[in-house]
Formats: sequence, C-alpha cells, structure tokens
Amino acid sequence: MAPRAPRADALRNRARILAAAREAFAHDGVDVPLDAVAERAGVGAGTVHRHFPTKEALVTAVIADRLDRLADRAAEFDGADPVGDFFAFLAELTDSARDNLALASALDGTFGTEGEASAARLAAALESLLAAAQRAGGVRRDVTAAELHAILSGVLAAEGRLPPARRGLGLEIAVAGLRSPG
Repeated sequence: MAPRAPRADALRNRARILAAAREAFAHDGVDVPLDAVAERAGVGAGTVHRHFPTKEALVTAVIADRLDRLADRAAEFDGADPVGDFFAFLAELTDSARDNLALASALDGTFGTEGEASAARLAAALESLLAAAQRAGGVRRDVTAAELHAILSGVLAAEGRLPPARRGLGLEIAVAGLRSPG
C-alpha cells in the first residue's frame, strides 16, 4: 500500500512554519528558539516538531529552499549578456544574503552537510555564470569558482559592517576587482 499524501492542513502548517522560520532566521539568525517560530507561525510547538524533529532539520529546510531558489534564479539568465548576467546575479546574491544571517552563514560554508545538494546546485549555477562571463572576456580568467566563493564571503562580511548609507560598497569594490583588466 502506498503512503498517504499529506493532508491539506498539514501542508499549510508546514508552509506556515517554513515562512515563519525563514523570517525569524533571516532577522535573528538560527539561534531563534523553536517555540518562537511556532508562535510566529500560529501553531503549537508540537506541530513544529512533527514536521521538523530537530531545529537542525528546520534550519536545513529553510536554507536549502533559499539556496534552491537562488540556483533557479541563476538558471533563468539566458546568456545573451554573460558579463551582465554574472554581475547582476552577484548583486542579487549579495542583496539576498546581506541581511539574512542564516543565508550568509550557509554561503560562508558554515551550513553543514544537510543541504549539500542545494548548495551544490547554487555553486554549479554560479560557476556556470562565472565561466560564461570569463569566456566573454568581462571577468578575470585567473579567478576560480572557489576563489569567487571566498570573495563573496568577504563581501558579505564587509557589507554587514558598512553603515546603511554605504551598503553596496563592498560589492562595488569586489566587482571592480573581478572585471578583466583593460
């Protein structure tokens, strides 16, 4: 006998929990208590635990979802302007993670192994955009995907320390350094 499909109310509760956790983790980091997530979602703590037996499982689900969405977004670029696509995606990625403590941690490699498939999808999408921009001659050829990842981690750290009026300066400096000389 095949397993039953989840009930509609269970699916709604799961979506509410994920939305509440996404908001809480983005604003306050992953140290938010599960009871606070449950309250924010308008469900009981038991409901949260039925869907996500551990806090790590909830954090993983929220971050994996965001990494998948970013990978999907990177795949939407059509390649007509590979250099523009690459830099536009870097800006979107930085904007997404700048004020999202959980996502910034994941992009910094401190997410762990539970969301490896989602992280790998995003890494592959970013590497593809980088390679296309390098082939087009708009991005330095001596920058590897691993180095780009390190640069982005530095940009996010810098952006978090800049005053609000100067947000974007870290990315602006990194973009200038990534462009092909001449």
